[in-house]
Amino acid sequence: MKTVIITGANTGIGYATAHSFVQAGHHVLLACRNPEKAQQAQQQLQAIGSGKVDTIPLDLNSLAQVSSAADQILQQYDKIDVLVNNAGMMAPRLESTAEGYEKQFGVNYLAHFLWTLKLLPVLKQAEQGRIIHLASIMHLLGNIKAETFRADQVKKYNGILSYANSKLASLLFSNLLARQLQGSSMTSNALHPGGVDSEIYRGLPAHQYKLIKLFLIAPEKPAELIHQMALAPEWATRNGKYVSLQTPAFRSGKARNMQLAQQLYDQSHAFIQDYL
Repeated sequence: MKTVIITGANTGIGYATAHSFVQAGHHVLLACRNPEKAQQAQQQLQAIGSGKVDTIPLDLNSLAQVSSAADQILQQYDKIDVLVNNAGMMAPRLESTAEGYEKQFGVNYLAHFLWTLKLLPVLKQAEQGRIIHLASIMHLLGNIKAETFRADQVKKYNGILSYANSKLASLLFSNLLARQLQGSSMTSNALHPGGVDSEIYRGLPAHQYKLIKLFLIAPEKPAELIHQMALAPEWATRNGKYVSLQTPAFRSGKARNMQLAQQLYDQSHAFIQDYL
């Protein structure tokens, strides 16, 4: 039985992924912002009657709370086999996290950056620790610019481009982490899940969502891919990969730029060092 942590596991891709692991008899930790929704998901998943399901409060809007949640994991578990960084959000209007970062950069990327680094010790204890990041084809539109990191420094906000920036940052982190993990028992890989019918689109105007919904796929499809990346023997030696559903796995020049990845890593580490 593997122990799997999934962020944002109470709905959409996260829930479908949790369902696949529980059905296969594994122990799943649902790391979610809303405790009530997490408990509802836990009850539904436990009804499957196969794997074990626990919950842990995780608010990616707060680096302090992320750090506290990671500490709880470190205290309670000797090892974690799989970490799925799934949770994400789209913000059509400029918002900030508790620490003042632009919300999509902060939630989709920076909080997961801290979360992952803090959990590396328990992933290292697994026979094969696998880290899976949900990136996006939208990273093709992204840029890494320091003046967009903090909400109070953003002069002109574009929600779609900010989302793209956060997903480029996630992919760069996955790539650099993979390089750091070479020769260890751990791997870091990323995927574009395709256009999935999930709550990430809940902030869009109704007419936009109605149109987009025509092209969306069920969350069970990316959940199946994540399951393979997490457990399949052929993924044991794959590290630093980026795969995609629906579309070819194109990586932008920026996403392949390891110098940019290192620069972002160093900046991000400075942001979160007080929470490590």
